Amino acid sequence: MTEDKDREEDFDQESHDAESEGLYEHFSIKVDRGQEPLRIDKFLINFRQNSSRNKISQTCRAGNVMVNGSPVKQNYRVKPGDEIAVLLTKPPRQNIIIPQDIPINIVYEDDDVVVVDKEAGMVVHPGHGNYDGTLINALAFHFEKNGEKSDLDRIGLVHRIDKDTSGLLVIAKNEYALSFLAKQFFDRTTKRLYWAFVWGNIEDDQGTITGNIGRHLKNRMQMAVFPDGSLGKHAVTHYKVLERLRYVTWVECKLETGRTHQIRAHFKYIGHTLFNDERYEGNQILKGINMPKYKQFVKNVFEILPRHALHAHTLGFTHPTTKEEMYFESPMPQDMDEALKKWRNYLES
Repeated sequence: MTEDKDREEDFDQESHDAESEGLYEHFSIKVDRGQEPLRIDKFLINFRQNSSRNKISQTCRAGNVMVNGSPVKQNYRVKPGDEIAVLLTKPPRQNIIIPQDIPINIVYEDDDVVVVDKEAGMVVHPGHGNYDGTLINALAFHFEKNGEKSDLDRIGLVHRIDKDTSGLLVIAKNEYALSFLAKQFFDRTTKRLYWAFVWGNIEDDQGTITGNIGRHLKNRMQMAVFPDGSLGKHAVTHYKVLERLRYVTWVECKLETGRTHQIRAHFKYIGHTLFNDERYEGNQILKGINMPKYKQFVKNVFEILPRHALHAHTLGFTHPTTKEEMYFESPMPQDMDEALKKWRNYLES
């Protein structure tokens, strides 16, 4: 297998910065005029044959089945002319999940959810080119060790972050929790902030980047921005400058949408590519002076931070069972922290 092929498979496997794209589907049905009264759980099983009755039941319990604009229980009887809207998690994946004893940082866990602070370099879910060594393999071992039965090939992920992005993720431990959390990510009511180092000195202290994001027309390994809306999907990123380092800026990002590689593509589009983002050419010296000492300094920082400088800093959501507002913060990872200190020292020297 060639290196290019390996890289393309990695893109297909782990491509969700905000990551809920592709993990569930939203569809609408208008009930035929000749429809006889029928429980909605039975009706939807007939309509979506890859779903079990329990899955439909838990989807209703989570409030993700709406009839004429209002959530209904699984015993609701559909009537002619009803307009049904459903947010349904995707069917099981074909990958076999092999439990593996891999260290992971679990920051919270109960019967419904587990929150993990993922290290950079770990793929979230098995897929093309990454069949083991993933976060899900590690969680399967963790659950098995604790005597829990959790079919992570069928449930679990409501969002993802890229392999080389560090930070917080929540994983559901049962079908109801999965459906309940999926709606929050779909509606963008979760609270998530990202930290990033980007090339250049961003002019404004805060701002918004808007522009459709879709697959790059020439480089399949990248996503690109289409500001005229001709291709891609609508995407909005809000940012705030946290610290200026002359040639690099530390920014905080809030995503209004959750497109593939959204932060990476949007900042490249405005001329501020993520620091050391190899896929988007951020692993070159894009800003600064043409002096040997400076070039060596940047090379040293690249070695300290050998991946794109992006970290999922916060995660907030409503708990599926208690309905409590949960909120977590992940400190800056060691590689980004050391790179930040290196830049500060350079400017003071």
